[in-house]
Amino acid sequence: RWLYGKQICLFYAFCGVLFGICSLSTLTLLSTVCCLKICFPVYACAWIYASVFASCPLAHWGEYGVEPYGTACCIDWRSTNINAVAMSYTVVLFVFCFILPCGVIVTSYSLILVTVKESRKAVEQH
Repeated sequence: RWLYGKQICLFYAFCGVLFGICSLSTLTLLSTVCCLKICFPVYACAWIYASVFASCPLAHWGEYGVEPYGTACCIDWRSTNINAVAMSYTVVLFVFCFILPCGVIVTSYSLILVTVKESRKAVEQH
């Protein structure tokens, strides 16, 4: 069971979501930068993006709470079954912090692979 009280639970959950989203956002930004540097000759902020979504439950859009096994704290997924506001946060979190970043990563690395393959063909022709 969770031993450290509600405030530590909120802090623990906030940190878990903040660092998790920041990690995925960093990978997304890195893949985008790699794609732009390799595929296009132009340049293209993870912490701000992650902070916005991690702070939402602190502003009562979504909720933090004890996880089902009671050993850690994170987003209270069970509240989405009861609370429409919590459900909207979960949907937005899923779209903007999972689907969109994963789509950008897949697209970026696909473009990198296509560009590298085309460059290889051009080198072989010369």
